[in-house]
Amino acid sequence: MGAPLLSQLGLDPFRPRAPWWGPDLQTLRDTLHPMALPPDRGEPVLINLSGPAASGDKSAAASGSSGGSSGGSAGAPQLLALLDPPLAATPAGAASSPPPPRGLVVLLHGLGGGSEGLGVRRLGLALQGQGFAVLRLNLRGAGRGRPLAPGTYAAACSPDLGPVLQRARELAGGRPLLGAGLSLGGTILLNACLDGGSLDGGAEPPLDGLVCVSSPLDLERCAWQIERPRNGLYQRWLLGRLRLQTLADPFGITAAERQALLGLGLGRGLGRGPGGAIRTIRAFDAAITAPRWGYRSVEHYYAAASPLHRLLAGPGPDLLPPTLLVHAIDDPWVPAAPARQLAQAWGDRALPRVLLSPGGGHNGFHAPGDQPLASWADRVVVRWLEQLAPAAPLRPG
Repeated sequence: MGAPLLSQLGLDPFRPRAPWWGPDLQTLRDTLHPMALPPDRGEPVLINLSGPAASGDKSAAASGSSGGSSGGSAGAPQLLALLDPPLAATPAGAASSPPPPRGLVVLLHGLGGGSEGLGVRRLGLALQGQGFAVLRLNLRGAGRGRPLAPGTYAAACSPDLGPVLQRARELAGGRPLLGAGLSLGGTILLNACLDGGSLDGGAEPPLDGLVCVSSPLDLERCAWQIERPRNGLYQRWLLGRLRLQTLADPFGITAAERQALLGLGLGRGLGRGPGGAIRTIRAFDAAITAPRWGYRSVEHYYAAASPLHRLLAGPGPDLLPPTLLVHAIDDPWVPAAPARQLAQAWGDRALPRVLLSPGGGHNGFHAPGDQPLASWADRVVVRWLEQLAPAAPLRPG
């Protein structure tokens, strides 16, 4: 599927690279065979958030604490991003000053990730190699930015992106401001565009272009997908990262959150195992995510934070910048059905677009002909944004 679009981008359809056959090996390739990357030379950029919680009063529970805020940063909460300049094209590695960027790409990681994750770094390097500056954001509670703001990010944390995109527009200096999101990072960028309008209150989207890879569009269906018996190992791995990330909140967590995470004195319930400890992503969202972000239940959170419903209804698609959604039909984590639904609903619409690949797993897409530091999906992202950048309107920095 998507042959005309791939032809427009100058790329062949996806085929798996040996020995990474099937959705699971594609998904796990970077974990099983991590590649060596050059040193991370990103310049830290601190971004002040507008208030003490992610979305004002809605996530005030995120800063509620049984242990106080000792260890947390003083003053207004902040997010940490790393700014990478374009890579200079020089023969034989000769030293050269970076060229002026073609644009700035705000790059968001997925669930349990951060700005230093292998997939984020690899895509960032591919974009830098084609002349883009890249701003790799650590979402609330992630990576090296963990001590700077209370709470943890979620699909609903798009309000955090208001100050981020405003700062990014300043850093872009009038050049195009583009977005790329991996997995949940793409969901958050979609929600930010659907929520935000332009940064100055006008009718234009806050980005000049967007591409999302393997991004959840319907959180309810994602929860059921990850709970399938075949995905037990995946779910335990993700939960382990989420549990550690939440317990490590330097601003503290509530007694109820600690009980839910560790299973102290609680009985069995939805997604709870012996002793009451959380055993599913749904149970984590019910105990941690939904209440922290002000939702009355996990069902309320899933319905409100899923972009699919707004993308299917007008004027949802018209609120997006030129957008491409890339998804593998065999993705074991995030079901492809919502992406198919959008593709059918949008039909021959010029923008936004959906690119469905028969294979590739979840944010895998390791194909023959991949560059040492780029996957097939990385190349799709780069080509899409390369085509958008020249047409983006000039804006004040």
